[in-house]
Amino acid sequence: MATVKSPLLSLPGAVPAEGADEGVAAHYGDIFREQRALADGKGLVDLSHRGVLTVTGDDRLSWLHLLVTQHVSELPAGEATDALILSAHGHIEHALYLVDDGETLWAHVEPGTRHAVTEYLDSMKFFYRVEVADRTDDFAMVFLPAGSIAEVPDGVVVRETPYGRDLFLPRADLDAYAAQNGPVAGILAYEALRVEDHRPRVGFETDHRTIPHELGLIGSAVHLQKGCYRGQETVARVENLGKPPRRLVFLHLDGSEVHLPPPGTPVRLASDGEDGRKLGFVTTSARHHELGPIALALVKRNVPVDAPLMAGDTAASQETVVEP
Repeated sequence: MATVKSPLLSLPGAVPAEGADEGVAAHYGDIFREQRALADGKGLVDLSHRGVLTVTGDDRLSWLHLLVTQHVSELPAGEATDALILSAHGHIEHALYLVDDGETLWAHVEPGTRHAVTEYLDSMKFFYRVEVADRTDDFAMVFLPAGSIAEVPDGVVVRETPYGRDLFLPRADLDAYAAQNGPVAGILAYEALRVEDHRPRVGFETDHRTIPHELGLIGSAVHLQKGCYRGQETVARVENLGKPPRRLVFLHLDGSEVHLPPPGTPVRLASDGEDGRKLGFVTTSARHHELGPIALALVKRNVPVDAPLMAGDTAASQETVVEP
Protein backbone atom coordinates (compact mmCIF):
# COMPACT_ATOMS: atom_id res chain seq x y z
CA MET A 1 0.00 0.00 0.00
CA ALA A 2 1.49 3.33 -1.05
CA THR A 3 2.32 5.82 1.67
CA VAL A 4 0.70 9.25 1.45
CA LYS A 5 3.77 11.50 1.46
CA SER A 6 3.38 15.07 2.70
CA PRO A 7 4.76 18.02 0.72
CA LEU A 8 5.82 19.52 4.06
CA LEU A 9 8.67 17.00 4.18
CA SER A 10 10.47 19.46 1.89
CA LEU A 11 10.55 22.13 4.63
CA PRO A 12 13.97 22.99 6.11
CA GLY A 13 15.05 20.60 8.86
CA ALA A 14 12.31 18.03 8.20
CA VAL A 15 13.24 14.51 9.34
CA PRO A 16 10.84 11.85 8.03
CA ALA A 17 8.90 9.76 10.52
CA GLU A 18 9.13 5.98 10.38
CA GLY A 19 6.75 3.14 11.01
CA ALA A 20 3.03 3.83 11.25
CA ASP A 21 3.55 7.58 10.86
CA GLU A 22 5.65 7.34 7.72
CA GLY A 23 4.76 10.07 5.24
CA VAL A 24 5.00 13.08 7.55
CA ALA A 25 7.86 14.64 9.51
CA ALA A 26 9.00 13.21 12.83
CA HIS A 27 10.38 16.66 13.64
CA TYR A 28 11.82 19.78 12.05
CA GLY A 29 15.05 19.98 13.99
CA ASP A 30 13.98 20.83 17.56
CA ILE A 31 11.52 18.43 19.18
CA PHE A 32 11.18 20.33 22.45
CA ARG A 33 10.72 23.71 20.79
CA GLU A 34 7.96 22.21 18.67
CA GLN A 35 6.28 20.74 21.78
CA ARG A 36 6.43 24.05 23.63
CA ALA A 37 4.88 25.87 20.69
CA LEU A 38 1.96 23.45 20.59
CA ALA A 39 1.52 23.66 24.37
CA ASP A 40 1.33 27.45 23.99
CA GLY A 41 -1.36 27.15 21.32
CA LYS A 42 0.93 28.03 18.43
CA GLY A 43 1.64 26.39 15.11
CA LEU A 44 0.14 23.26 13.62
CA VAL A 45 0.81 19.56 13.09
CA ASP A 46 0.80 17.92 9.68
CA LEU A 47 -1.39 14.81 9.92
CA SER A 48 -1.83 14.46 6.19
CA HIS A 49 -0.84 10.78 6.29
CA ARG A 50 -4.12 9.92 8.02
CA GLY A 51 -7.03 8.55 6.03
CA VAL A 52 -10.08 10.73 5.30
CA LEU A 53 -13.48 9.15 4.65
CA THR A 54 -16.91 10.62 3.99
CA VAL A 55 -20.41 9.18 4.21
CA THR A 56 -23.25 10.88 2.37
CA GLY A 57 -26.94 10.05 1.99
CA ASP A 58 -30.09 10.49 4.04
CA ASP A 59 -29.42 7.39 6.15
CA ARG A 60 -25.78 8.11 6.96
CA LEU A 61 -26.23 8.70 10.72
CA SER A 62 -28.87 6.06 11.44
CA TRP A 63 -26.88 3.53 9.39
CA LEU A 64 -23.51 4.19 11.03
CA HIS A 65 -25.21 4.09 14.42
CA LEU A 66 -25.80 0.36 13.84
CA LEU A 67 -22.13 -0.36 13.15
CA VAL A 68 -20.09 1.59 15.70
CA THR A 69 -19.83 1.85 19.47
CA GLN A 70 -20.91 5.49 19.68
CA HIS A 71 -24.43 6.96 19.65
CA VAL A 72 -24.46 8.87 16.36
CA SER A 73 -28.04 8.57 15.08
CA GLU A 74 -28.81 12.10 16.28
CA LEU A 75 -25.32 13.60 16.09
CA PRO A 76 -25.75 17.40 15.84
CA ALA A 77 -24.05 19.15 12.94
CA GLY A 78 -20.61 20.41 13.94
CA GLU A 79 -20.29 18.23 17.07
CA ALA A 80 -17.21 16.01 17.16
CA THR A 81 -17.27 12.48 18.51
CA ASP A 82 -15.14 9.32 18.49
CA ALA A 83 -16.32 5.82 17.63
CA LEU A 84 -14.88 2.32 17.40
CA ILE A 85 -15.45 -0.65 15.15
CA LEU A 86 -15.16 -3.85 17.16
CA SER A 87 -14.73 -7.47 16.18
CA ALA A 88 -17.44 -10.00 16.96
CA HIS A 89 -15.53 -10.76 20.18
CA GLY A 90 -15.43 -7.11 21.23
CA HIS A 91 -11.79 -6.43 20.35
CA ILE A 92 -10.94 -3.01 18.92
CA GLU A 93 -10.35 -3.06 15.17
CA HIS A 94 -10.62 0.58 14.09
CA ALA A 95 -11.23 4.07 15.45
CA LEU A 96 -13.15 6.78 13.59
CA TYR A 97 -12.92 10.46 14.53
CA LEU A 98 -16.20 11.94 13.33
CA VAL A 99 -18.02 15.16 12.60
CA ASP A 100 -21.13 15.80 10.50
CA ASP A 101 -21.52 19.07 8.62
CA GLY A 102 -25.27 18.68 8.10
CA GLU A 103 -24.94 17.00 4.71
CA THR A 104 -21.83 14.83 4.95
CA LEU A 105 -20.33 12.75 7.74
CA TRP A 106 -16.55 13.20 7.83
CA ALA A 107 -14.09 10.85 9.52
CA HIS A 108 -10.35 10.54 9.82
CA VAL A 109 -8.73 7.21 10.59
CA GLU A 110 -5.32 5.81 11.44
CA PRO A 111 -2.67 5.74 8.69
CA GLY A 112 -2.81 2.59 6.64
CA THR A 113 -6.38 1.66 7.66
CA ARG A 114 -8.51 3.67 5.23
CA HIS A 115 -8.94 0.86 2.71
CA ALA A 116 -9.93 -1.69 5.37
CA VAL A 117 -12.40 0.70 6.99
CA THR A 118 -13.90 1.69 3.64
CA GLU A 119 -14.26 -1.92 2.54
CA TYR A 120 -15.98 -2.86 5.79
CA LEU A 121 -18.41 0.05 5.62
CA ASP A 122 -19.14 -0.65 1.96
CA SER A 123 -19.91 -4.28 2.79
CA MET A 124 -22.53 -3.17 5.32
CA LYS A 125 -24.51 -0.74 3.14
CA PHE A 126 -27.25 -3.21 2.14
CA PHE A 127 -30.43 -1.26 1.29
CA TYR A 128 -29.48 1.93 3.18
CA ARG A 129 -29.25 5.23 1.33
CA VAL A 130 -25.55 5.88 1.93
CA GLU A 131 -22.39 6.32 -0.08
CA VAL A 132 -18.94 5.78 1.43
CA ALA A 133 -15.95 7.49 -0.16
CA ASP A 134 -12.20 7.51 0.49
CA ARG A 135 -11.25 11.20 0.21
CA THR A 136 -7.63 10.92 1.33
CA ASP A 137 -6.30 12.01 -2.05
CA ASP A 138 -8.36 15.19 -1.86
CA PHE A 139 -8.14 16.20 1.81
CA ALA A 140 -5.31 16.39 4.35
CA MET A 141 -5.69 16.43 8.11
CA VAL A 142 -4.14 19.36 9.97
CA PHE A 143 -4.15 19.78 13.76
CA LEU A 144 -4.35 23.19 15.45
CA PRO A 145 -3.63 23.06 19.21
CA ALA A 146 -6.05 24.34 21.83
CA GLY A 147 -5.81 28.10 22.10
CA SER A 148 -4.67 28.56 18.53
CA ILE A 149 -5.85 31.78 16.88
CA ALA A 150 -5.11 30.50 13.37
CA GLU A 151 -7.94 31.21 10.96
CA VAL A 152 -9.80 28.37 9.30
CA PRO A 153 -10.52 28.97 5.60
CA ASP A 154 -14.16 29.24 4.58
CA GLY A 155 -15.72 25.89 3.78
CA VAL A 156 -13.17 23.78 5.65
CA VAL A 157 -14.77 21.18 7.93
CA VAL A 158 -13.50 21.28 11.52
CA ARG A 159 -13.59 18.84 14.45
CA GLU A 160 -13.47 20.85 17.68
CA THR A 161 -12.06 18.81 20.60
CA PRO A 162 -10.74 19.68 24.07
CA TYR A 163 -7.20 19.27 22.73
CA GLY A 164 -7.52 21.38 19.60
CA ARG A 165 -9.06 21.42 16.15
CA ASP A 166 -8.81 18.83 13.38
CA LEU A 167 -9.08 20.45 9.95
CA PHE A 168 -10.16 18.56 6.83
CA LEU A 169 -8.11 20.82 4.57
CA PRO A 170 -8.05 20.49 0.79
CA ARG A 171 -4.76 18.73 0.11
CA ALA A 172 -3.82 21.24 -2.58
CA ASP A 173 -3.89 24.01 0.07
CA LEU A 174 -1.61 22.30 2.60
CA ASP A 175 1.61 24.06 1.61
CA ALA A 176 0.10 27.54 1.62
CA TYR A 177 -1.80 27.01 4.87
CA ALA A 178 1.30 25.77 6.68
CA ALA A 179 3.31 28.75 5.42
CA GLN A 180 0.71 31.17 6.77
CA ASN A 181 0.01 29.46 10.10
CA GLY A 182 3.31 27.87 11.16
CA PRO A 183 5.52 26.94 12.82
CA VAL A 184 4.93 23.33 11.81
CA ALA A 185 5.54 20.72 14.51
CA GLY A 186 6.44 17.11 13.83
CA ILE A 187 4.55 14.00 14.84
CA LEU A 188 6.94 13.34 17.77
CA ALA A 189 5.83 16.57 19.44
CA TYR A 190 2.18 15.70 18.84
CA GLU A 191 2.70 12.20 20.26
CA ALA A 192 4.47 13.46 23.37
CA LEU A 193 1.50 15.68 24.20
CA ARG A 194 -0.88 12.81 23.45
CA VAL A 195 0.94 10.59 25.93
CA GLU A 196 0.92 13.40 28.49
CA ASP A 197 -2.86 13.63 28.08
CA HIS A 198 -3.23 9.85 28.58
CA ARG A 199 -4.95 9.51 25.18
CA PRO A 200 -4.72 6.00 23.73
CA ARG A 201 -4.26 5.50 19.99
CA VAL A 202 -5.57 2.49 18.11
CA GLY A 203 -2.66 0.54 16.67
CA PHE A 204 -0.37 1.85 19.41
CA GLU A 205 -2.16 1.16 22.71
CA THR A 206 -3.98 -1.81 21.18
CA ASP A 207 -3.17 -5.33 20.15
CA HIS A 208 -5.35 -8.10 18.68
CA ARG A 209 -7.24 -8.60 21.96
CA THR A 210 -7.67 -5.07 23.35
CA ILE A 211 -11.18 -4.20 24.53
CA PRO A 212 -12.48 -0.64 25.12
CA HIS A 213 -12.61 -0.86 28.92
CA GLU A 214 -8.87 -1.48 29.11
CA LEU A 215 -8.14 1.92 27.55
CA GLY A 216 -10.78 3.95 29.36
CA LEU A 217 -12.80 4.56 26.19
CA ILE A 218 -16.23 4.06 27.75
CA GLY A 219 -18.05 7.36 27.32
CA SER A 220 -15.61 9.03 24.96
CA ALA A 221 -15.91 6.42 22.20
CA VAL A 222 -18.36 3.83 23.56
CA HIS A 223 -21.97 4.66 24.49
CA LEU A 224 -23.52 2.19 26.90
CA GLN A 225 -27.14 3.15 26.24
CA LYS A 226 -27.58 2.33 22.56
CA GLY A 227 -28.76 -0.49 20.34
CA CYS A 228 -26.92 -3.54 19.16
CA TYR A 229 -23.59 -3.40 17.34
CA ARG A 230 -20.90 -5.97 16.65
CA GLY A 231 -18.99 -6.78 19.84
CA GLN A 232 -21.57 -5.24 22.18
CA GLU A 233 -21.93 -8.44 24.19
CA THR A 234 -18.33 -8.21 25.36
CA VAL A 235 -18.69 -4.53 26.25
CA ALA A 236 -21.85 -5.23 28.27
CA ARG A 237 -20.33 -8.24 30.05
CA VAL A 238 -17.20 -6.37 31.11
CA GLU A 239 -19.26 -3.34 32.16
CA ASN A 240 -21.48 -5.52 34.36
CA LEU A 241 -18.65 -7.57 35.86
CA GLY A 242 -16.22 -4.66 36.11
CA LYS A 243 -13.16 -6.81 35.41
CA PRO A 244 -11.26 -5.97 32.23
CA PRO A 245 -8.14 -8.16 32.10
CA ARG A 246 -5.75 -5.23 31.59
CA ARG A 247 -5.60 -1.49 32.21
CA LEU A 248 -3.80 1.48 30.69
CA VAL A 249 -1.21 3.25 32.85
CA PHE A 250 0.96 6.34 32.44
CA LEU A 251 4.64 5.91 33.27
CA HIS A 252 7.24 8.42 34.44
CA LEU A 253 10.50 6.89 33.25
CA ASP A 254 13.95 7.19 34.80
CA GLY A 255 15.49 10.22 33.10
CA SER A 256 19.05 8.95 33.46
CA GLU A 257 18.51 6.37 30.72
CA VAL A 258 19.75 7.38 27.27
CA HIS A 259 17.28 5.28 25.31
CA LEU A 260 13.50 5.16 25.57
CA PRO A 261 11.98 1.70 25.97
CA PRO A 262 10.40 0.92 22.59
CA PRO A 263 6.83 -0.35 22.15
CA GLY A 264 6.54 -3.95 23.28
CA THR A 265 9.13 -3.60 26.05
CA PRO A 266 8.06 -5.87 28.95
CA VAL A 267 6.82 -4.22 32.14
CA ARG A 268 7.55 -5.94 35.45
CA LEU A 269 7.40 -5.14 39.15
CA ALA A 270 10.61 -3.39 40.19
CA SER A 271 10.81 -5.66 43.23
CA ASP A 272 11.00 -8.72 40.94
CA GLY A 273 13.95 -7.43 38.92
CA GLU A 274 14.63 -8.02 35.22
CA ASP A 275 13.89 -11.73 35.54
CA GLY A 276 10.47 -11.20 37.09
CA ARG A 277 7.15 -12.15 35.52
CA LYS A 278 5.99 -9.98 32.62
CA LEU A 279 2.93 -8.00 33.72
CA GLY A 280 2.42 -5.85 30.65
CA PHE A 281 4.22 -3.94 27.94
CA VAL A 282 5.05 -0.41 26.83
CA THR A 283 2.77 0.86 24.07
CA THR A 284 4.16 4.36 23.38
CA SER A 285 7.16 6.20 24.82
CA ALA A 286 8.16 9.83 24.31
CA ARG A 287 10.43 12.59 25.53
CA HIS A 288 8.40 15.46 26.97
CA HIS A 289 9.67 19.04 27.15
CA GLU A 290 8.73 19.33 30.86
CA LEU A 291 8.09 15.82 32.20
CA GLY A 292 11.12 14.15 30.65
CA PRO A 293 10.79 10.56 29.39
CA ILE A 294 7.22 9.26 29.67
CA ALA A 295 5.21 6.34 28.35
CA LEU A 296 1.88 4.61 28.19
CA ALA A 297 1.65 0.91 28.95
CA LEU A 298 -0.90 -1.87 29.24
CA VAL A 299 -0.55 -3.91 32.43
CA LYS A 300 -2.54 -6.65 34.11
CA ARG A 301 -5.55 -5.36 36.03
CA ASN A 302 -4.30 -6.61 39.41
CA VAL A 303 -0.93 -4.81 39.30
CA PRO A 304 -0.93 -2.59 42.45
CA VAL A 305 -1.54 1.03 41.45
CA ASP A 306 1.32 2.30 43.63
CA ALA A 307 3.89 -0.37 42.75
CA PRO A 308 7.22 0.80 41.27
CA LEU A 309 7.72 -0.81 37.88
CA MET A 310 10.47 -1.61 35.42
CA ALA A 311 10.03 -1.03 31.69
CA GLY A 312 12.76 -3.31 30.43
CA ASP A 313 15.76 -2.07 32.38
CA THR A 314 14.30 1.41 32.97
CA ALA A 315 12.75 2.28 36.33
CA ALA A 316 9.22 3.64 36.11
CA SER A 317 6.59 5.06 38.44
CA GLN A 318 2.97 4.79 37.38
CA GLU A 319 -0.09 7.02 37.30
CA THR A 320 -3.50 5.42 37.07
CA VAL A 321 -5.35 6.02 33.80
CA VAL A 322 -7.87 3.18 34.08
CA GLU A 323 -8.91 2.09 37.56
CA PRO A 324 -8.30 -1.62 38.30
